[in-house]
Amino acid sequence: MSHPQFDRSKLRIKPLSDRRNKTIIERDQIAPETPARPVPGAAEVIERIRAARVAGRPVMLAFGAHTIKNCLAPVLIRLLERGWITHLATNGAGIIHDWEFAFQGQSSEDVRRYVAEGQFGIWQETGFNINLALVVGASEGKGYGESVGALIENEGLTIPPVSALTGSAAALDLAETVTRFQLPPGFRRVPHPYKKFSVQAAAYRRGVPFTGHPMFGHDIIYTHPASCGAAIGRCAERDFLAFAHNVAQLDGGVYLSVGSAVMSPMVFEKSLSMVNNLRGQPLTTHFMAVVDLAEAPWDWQRDGEPPPENPAYYLRYCKTFSRMGGTLRYLSADNRDFLLTLAQSLG
Repeated sequence: MSHPQFDRSKLRIKPLSDRRNKTIIERDQIAPETPARPVPGAAEVIERIRAARVAGRPVMLAFGAHTIKNCLAPVLIRLLERGWITHLATNGAGIIHDWEFAFQGQSSEDVRRYVAEGQFGIWQETGFNINLALVVGASEGKGYGESVGALIENEGLTIPPVSALTGSAAALDLAETVTRFQLPPGFRRVPHPYKKFSVQAAAYRRGVPFTGHPMFGHDIIYTHPASCGAAIGRCAERDFLAFAHNVAQLDGGVYLSVGSAVMSPMVFEKSLSMVNNLRGQPLTTHFMAVVDLAEAPWDWQRDGEPPPENPAYYLRYCKTFSRMGGTLRYLSADNRDFLLTLAQSLG
């Protein structure tokens, strides 16, 4: 049975310049030298990261969108440029905030106001440019974060002539987008005057994997008529497999999950299961640090998994990672304090 669908083509899409934003990156940026409050347990994490990098093992950092929204890009860029982080991963909202900061220097709209006005997320430049980057990136074999990072770093992308877009479903999706929006072939310039604040662009420059792990309907780019589900799926699937590839290298490595209640634990557990399937035995030598603001109501290391009648059982980020083998540490801390402590201690 085919059910009726919402027609996005009828939406009144406004320019991003009309939107009032709460956060301005040049004003609100967190410099790597900003003083941080003490983070209990951070010393062990720092020691594990140092040991992993000396041994040539990976350090993966998965984070929620607030890490970008809280203007911590300069701290993340410091960590990846100095080689302490070898893989970054975030959700679809993290991708969007990073792009908006690079494009206009501002992000974070008033959700309550704009939902009431029927305008939340319905902005031309964000919806069109990110979706275009993904449909172009999918045709080029890029992942989600790489596609957007390339758009930012290159300050544009290349639109092939429609006659050249044959031979694959990804090429046909791009041809449909090019035709529908009447895009001329050649380099399409999209200035990003604040790209120095983009973690995706920094990762793209350095060749460090930055993977995006979106969920359909969660992100504002799905409200735009340029959204192509097939292209989003291709890019996101490539990033999932790139993520899993690096989980497979975590023997003696470190996995940091910062402020991600759902995406990080869910993607990690599927990846680790595939890794163990190929290994024929469980990976046990990895170190995992989970960081969140919530107080730790249960000692997962000492007492194991709580019973289902205990509310702590439903803390997904602890529940999942406690089942993933290796060594788990939970740190109750603000992501700003934790990441600043890493950057300042590691140097």
